[in-house]
Amino acid sequence: MSLEKLASKYIASAERVFGEMRIAETSISLDANSVEKIVDFAKAYLEDAKYYRDKKKFEASLASVAYCEGLLDALKLLGAVKFEWPIRKKKGKIEK
Repeated sequence: MSLEKLASKYIASAERVFGEMRIAETSISLDANSVEKIVDFAKAYLEDAKYYRDKKKFEASLASVAYCEGLLDALKLLGAVKFEWPIRKKKGKIEK
C-alpha cells in the first residue's frame, strides 16, 4: 500500500471516530474541560495529517495521524471517551 493510501486510510478512520465518539463519565481525575482540550489537540493533529497528505508529504501525514490516534487511544484507555476503531475485512485479514 502506498504511503498516500495508508495516510488516507488512517485519516478516514480517525474522522469516523470523531463522528461517533462520546465523552464518558469517568472516575479518573480528568474533568470534562481537560478531556475536551485533549480531544481538540487530537483534532488538530488530524487536520495536520490532512494538510500534509494534500501537500504530498505522506511521512508527516502519517506521523500526525499517529499522534491523533495515540491521544484518542490514551483517552479511551483512561475511560474518558467511548468509541470503537473501524474494522474492515480484507483478503482474510482484519484491518484497522
